[in-house]
Amino acid sequence: MVTLKGITINLRALEPEDLDFVYSIENNESIWEVSNTQTPYSRFLIMQYLENAHQDIHQAKQLRLVICKNDTFEAIGLIDLFDFDPKNNRAGIGIVIENKKDRNKGIGSEALSLLIKYAFNHLNLHQLFANIGSNNEASLKLFTTFGFQKIGTKKDWNYHQGKYFDEELFQLIHKNH
Repeated sequence: MVTLKGITINLRALEPEDLDFVYSIENNESIWEVSNTQTPYSRFLIMQYLENAHQDIHQAKQLRLVICKNDTFEAIGLIDLFDFDPKNNRAGIGIVIENKKDRNKGIGSEALSLLIKYAFNHLNLHQLFANIGSNNEASLKLFTTFGFQKIGTKKDWNYHQGKYFDEELFQLIHKNH
């Protein structure tokens, strides 16, 4: 789909061959804080998830896409629409780039740009929201760059490494909708 192809990356649907990649991300304890994960996922559970990944966003209420490099087709991250609400035309959005070596290179910006356009132009969403830990400076910068506005703070929302952290709620409203 041309809509989900950028200059350096593209977003594609999950495939059965993504088992090891998704397993690696879901079991990477260094990113559990942003995914609200507390326990590892089994290969069996992820395999079941992949078997149902073909479901339409209207059925599953979520859409998970793989971020791939255009030149090597290497999978480097995931970007999601979640809590899809067709009645109110909104969804949450989240992104993770697996390896630190691929971060801060514009990949997240390109992926977010592609998914925002897809959400507004193809899914006809009116708004997107993001929940971002107050200590996640990279994500705060990324989302505000695209016009997401902070609309609230959830105090002491997330517990990590013996401390509580606030979580910020950001929203982007599609002005042409």
